[in-house]
Amino acid sequence: MTTKQKPELLAPAGNLEKLKFAIHYGADAVYIGGRQFGLRSKAGNFTFDEMAEGVEFANQYGAKVYVATNIIAHNENLDGAHEYFKKLYEVGISAVIAADPALIDACREAAPDLEVHISTQASVTNWKTAEFWKNEGLPRVVLAREVSVEEIKEIKENVDIEIEAFIHGAMCISYSGRCVLSNHMTSRDANRGGCAQSCRWKYDLFEDGTDGTVDISDENDEKYTMSSQDLSMVEHLPDLIEAGVDSLKIEGRMKSIHYVATVVNVYRKIIDAYFEDPEGFELNSEWVDEIWKAAQRNLSTAFYYGEPTHKDQLYGRPERLPKYDFAGLVLDYDPETQFATIQQRNNFGVGDEVEFFGPNFKRFKQTIVELYDETGEPIERAKHAMMITKVKIDHPVHYLDMMRKQK
Repeated sequence: MTTKQKPELLAPAGNLEKLKFAIHYGADAVYIGGRQFGLRSKAGNFTFDEMAEGVEFANQYGAKVYVATNIIAHNENLDGAHEYFKKLYEVGISAVIAADPALIDACREAAPDLEVHISTQASVTNWKTAEFWKNEGLPRVVLAREVSVEEIKEIKENVDIEIEAFIHGAMCISYSGRCVLSNHMTSRDANRGGCAQSCRWKYDLFEDGTDGTVDISDENDEKYTMSSQDLSMVEHLPDLIEAGVDSLKIEGRMKSIHYVATVVNVYRKIIDAYFEDPEGFELNSEWVDEIWKAAQRNLSTAFYYGEPTHKDQLYGRPERLPKYDFAGLVLDYDPETQFATIQQRNNFGVGDEVEFFGPNFKRFKQTIVELYDETGEPIERAKHAMMITKVKIDHPVHYLDMMRKQK
């Protein structure tokens, strides 16, 4: 039987709403971006006031909030760093995630009691590098995504340091994000928050001919990308737990609240089920099926079990397509009338089969038979974005439960 401590489930939060849903659906901690020094400039990054509200919400659940400050800084990026880190500490942030030694030093000088975790951008792939950061006083390293399960075991055997590793989400085709495609094609610096994701663009295939460059793509072919499949360890999570990973990290600060809630819900269930009975643990196929209800690309285990092959590349038509749209958010439920107040997020109506789900992996399906607008008038469809509706529900639901509709 395992004697491992239950690892932290760390979720992305691109804005305040996503932060609350990630924690409500089971995350032990979230990582966010502020208005400076982060690699997701297009995410709904947090103001200091929003950070303070997020920290206050997280405290109610016993959760933590980390801030990504993981750019590779140029001279002009260093202005204001000391003031920024000092303010992060004052609003109650638990740790920052950094890769650049200049920013690490700035944080230590301005806020010596604020934890610093070394970012995946630093490409930690071996135990000697982990030991270096341990000796520098950093309590945690976020491993490079090119590390295998066996290498994680070796790192933990040699260094007493917290290990954070990705378990789900997008993978960068370049080595730990060290890419200049975006810089070259769009003059947007991928390592300073401006990645244009050029690797995911659709390309034609050419060869050099005697009379110039010749397009050899068939017009009916799928366009080519330089992109990898997404990572998913949903079927292999015990391997990472037994290897000694302390924080299991989900990628996706740009993803929707439906994606965040669904993925967090699944991994929360797997972690808890494993620690309830490690010896008798069996993977439930429903957990795997649930992952596919969140919009995403094809999935692989990336580098965890050896070098990826062409089968882990993203090209051609997807093998499986997302099955569900996020249709509505539960705001209230009246047990006497069995009506739920639902905020519309996608078109739904009478006759549609929908699925409700909430934290702790509770779910049920039903067909909508009664639907009313906010004034109590019967309607056939909820067509307008964010409109408030009343829906007759077969089973009790709760605030912030979600309603899906199969595509």
